[in-house]
Amino acid sequence: MGTFAALRPAERRDAAELAILVDIGSHGFASWLWFSEVSGGKVDTPLEQGRLKMSRDGEWGSWQNAVVAEAYGEIAGAAVGYELGAGISAIETDRPALVPVITMQKTVAGGWFIGTLAVYRHLRGIGIGMKLLGDQIDKANGLPVSLITSSDNEAALALYKKNGFSEADRADAVPIFESSKKHEWVLLTRLAG
Repeated sequence: MGTFAALRPAERRDAAELAILVDIGSHGFASWLWFSEVSGGKVDTPLEQGRLKMSRDGEWGSWQNAVVAEAYGEIAGAAVGYELGAGISAIETDRPALVPVITMQKTVAGGWFIGTLAVYRHLRGIGIGMKLLGDQIDKANGLPVSLITSSDNEAALALYKKNGFSEADRADAVPIFESSKKHEWVLLTRLAG
């Protein structure tokens, strides 16, 4: 890939853009989670809640854990990754849709976890996702790298497998809506090194 895409550490001012990309990367799962937090009256929409979460200091998956890709004068994509500490083992949830995801995350504690890797649709297929993925592998500093994606996300599965990831686990996704498309969550891991 050429030098048309540049990576930079995210800044707090990128929080709104990061919220959009996290939602794109999760195929709407993030905004569904944020929706349940809107009822407190502190924000008006799920994306505003996402922006608020992304702007906080010291939280897993906030702006401090993000890298932004810029291309053609705009933010093109982002990756959010962090070392998944032992604290994940204490997390419990009352949301059935989160159970398979958290259960899989617990199995890769101690490694590097990519919580989000997303590129805007109009800029896909030109190597930005590959550049973001390579950056996350470098940031892992020798730790095993893991991520979770949907079984029907064929482009993502191909990218990860091409870059040394293999399937470590698979679990049925709990539908979040009656009309939700049936799929599985797939845990992919790339060994240390």
